[in-house]
Amino acid sequence: MLAADKTCLVIIDIQGKLAELMQDKETVYGNVSRCIRGAEILSLPILWLEQNPAGLGPTIPQIADLLSGKKPISKMEFSAFKNTAFKNALEQTGCKQIALVGIETHVCVYQTALDLLQAGYEVYVVADAVSSRTEENKEIGLKSMRNAGVKLTGTEMFLLELLGSADHPRFKEILQIIK
Repeated sequence: MLAADKTCLVIIDIQGKLAELMQDKETVYGNVSRCIRGAEILSLPILWLEQNPAGLGPTIPQIADLLSGKKPISKMEFSAFKNTAFKNALEQTGCKQIALVGIETHVCVYQTALDLLQAGYEVYVVADAVSSRTEENKEIGLKSMRNAGVKLTGTEMFLLELLGSADHPRFKEILQIIK
């Protein structure tokens, strides 16, 4: 089970024109936004990645605007875990549970998840907050990650699991996000 004091949210490559090509993009943007807002309410560390920003452009405004005060980590590697700046930032959080959101499910999310898993992290992919250009590629990515031992969750499940109880002092704030 996820625990707020052990979990880091990682946002992967929701950038430019590529983001606009994703299947069910508006749902994904909304769910990523909910995950970010929930992570902030619960004081989770948030790491934000951009794949080749010179080529793909910046993170879309709907997501970047929620991350004011944070800077994206630029990468060329498909797996964020192969990027030294990301690896160092992740180690500094002290988190052992990692929740991944972003694009594309079958490339950067997939490769990052498997490298994190191999490094001993407990990895969760928020399945309704990831996407690919085709539904088939998204499904292949999710199935491959699940078969490798990555745990799949959804936005509501992710946020409520972090709370653990309706008695949690932040329950009403999280409830407003998922309604």
